[in-house]
Amino acid sequence: MDVPLYEHLEGQVALVTGATRGIGRRIADGLVDHGAIVYAGARDTDDITDDDRRPVELDVTVGAQRRAAIDRIEDEAGRLDVLVNNAGIMDSRESLAEMPAETIEQTLETNLHGPIHLTRGALDLLLDRPGGRVVNVSSGLGKLTDTQTGGMPAYRISKTGLNGLTKYLDGEYEEVIANSVCPGYVQTDMTEGSAPRTPEKGAETPVWLARFRPDAPSGEFWRDKSLKPW
Repeated sequence: MDVPLYEHLEGQVALVTGATRGIGRRIADGLVDHGAIVYAGARDTDDITDDDRRPVELDVTVGAQRRAAIDRIEDEAGRLDVLVNNAGIMDSRESLAEMPAETIEQTLETNLHGPIHLTRGALDLLLDRPGGRVVNVSSGLGKLTDTQTGGMPAYRISKTGLNGLTKYLDGEYEEVIANSVCPGYVQTDMTEGSAPRTPEKGAETPVWLARFRPDAPSGEFWRDKSLKPW
């Protein structure tokens, strides 16, 4: 799709959660390549070994770390142009009746509640200038237009909720460009190497969405730079 894009992101600041490996690391790579100042969120900052990004301690389920990350970005950079909510975990293929309550809570805390609260904390910076972007890394498994079978209830519901966050941000804050993206079935720790797509391929569309200009589409669900049904 032909959309207005920034050719480069020089002078712009991005925060990527779950940036130590897999899709998150490749998203951070892509944003660095486009000139952005990238804060790479990690539960253990020693896992961020690239010196072209700024490691920031960030477990999205920990409120104090969410606040500290946003405060640091405000103090050091004075702006935030892109928030990529990438950090996530998989539950299992059990049915809802069989899944332990602890697994459900952990999955929702990481995949949905964490992004909601982090985005909430980042809104002042994102709204400080037109066209702040929120990119929510979602999944086709959360689509309401598909039959929800095959287990993974907490994961599926968390991604449906993340899509809801995208639609809410688009409706409530017209200055923000919020979009969800399905990266496809990617070779990550969650898929245990069984997936056909590389992390680099999975990161392509999230990086593209992070380059959207203020007049670009918002409140949509994407895969491979194409619109997809919710």
